[in-house]
Amino acid sequence: MDAEIREMNLQNPDEFEQWRSFLAGLGIANFTADEVDPLDGTIGLFEGDRLMATGSYSENILKYIGVCHKTSENGVYFNKIVSTLLTILGQQGIFHIFVFTKPQYSASFQHVGFQEIVHSENAAFLETGPTSIKDYLAGIPKVEGVSSAIVMNANPFTLGHRYLVEEAARHSSHVYVFVVSTDKSLFNSQERLEMVKAGTADLENVDVVSGSDYLVSYATFPAYFLKSDTNRVRYQTTIDALIFKERIAPALNITTRYLGTEPHSETTNVYNEVLESVLPPTVQVEIIPRKETNGKIISARDVRLAIKDDRLADLTDLVPPTTATFITEHKVELQARIRKGMKIDGN
Repeated sequence: MDAEIREMNLQNPDEFEQWRSFLAGLGIANFTADEVDPLDGTIGLFEGDRLMATGSYSENILKYIGVCHKTSENGVYFNKIVSTLLTILGQQGIFHIFVFTKPQYSASFQHVGFQEIVHSENAAFLETGPTSIKDYLAGIPKVEGVSSAIVMNANPFTLGHRYLVEEAARHSSHVYVFVVSTDKSLFNSQERLEMVKAGTADLENVDVVSGSDYLVSYATFPAYFLKSDTNRVRYQTTIDALIFKERIAPALNITTRYLGTEPHSETTNVYNEVLESVLPPTVQVEIIPRKETNGKIISARDVRLAIKDDRLADLTDLVPPTTATFITEHKVELQARIRKGMKIDGN
């Protein structure tokens, strides 16, 4: 029987159950809203009404790839699902595409043109398209000697972030500040990059660069293929740390990574623990205590709450003048994003 590719509507309860049952039979058990709701599209490969393979995508990331292994055609079906997804994304102008998968499936994706960026014990991260991590690294300014690095979301850039950069710059000949580029924050990636550049423009030994797609965000890391969601942050951070250690640090001669403490965030504490475990001895880890004002740790969350509550006078003690100016000039738009449901809790 000829197999046929069809779009699947996961909003249809019957189709969702067929899709869920099929993937559950392949050992995938996580169908929470956090994983399923961000999907932009799903396709199925059917023999008659029988689902034999499926795949989904969310922005430029392939997810929920599953193929029935009860037929000798599973390799053909895998190729057909992945090639169809790449065609769909190509028609949307998306050509640089990523996938997180179990390590044992990395070779299958490499067979259809993906290149592995890194893998850990629990996950592999691969990409395909006209550009790669080598091109990303080639576009970053190079300096003589060794460098230090900081990775930050800066949502927005605060005096606490500024203090961390100052400390790194004071103890290093050169510092790269990587700004996470995922657009899941109140301030979009371009706005955050501009604020960090403006807020550190006076520090001559600091270069601010985009993290592009290679500083993996917790918000984009899928957990559906993991046995348990409880260690999601640890698994994600391990991939993030390995990309930094094996690909970014050697290319830019980075020998130290600076982190800030986060007494009130278990997520950040797990991040720091994993980075301390994975990065040395290739990259040393320096943890800097968070800067306080009026006896309280400076928090980007407090800045976002001040914007929500229209308390811009409170920003003086929390953000540098460059960030305060940006917020003042964009207050109406930022408050509109919050009213539309943009989450302002978290890191």
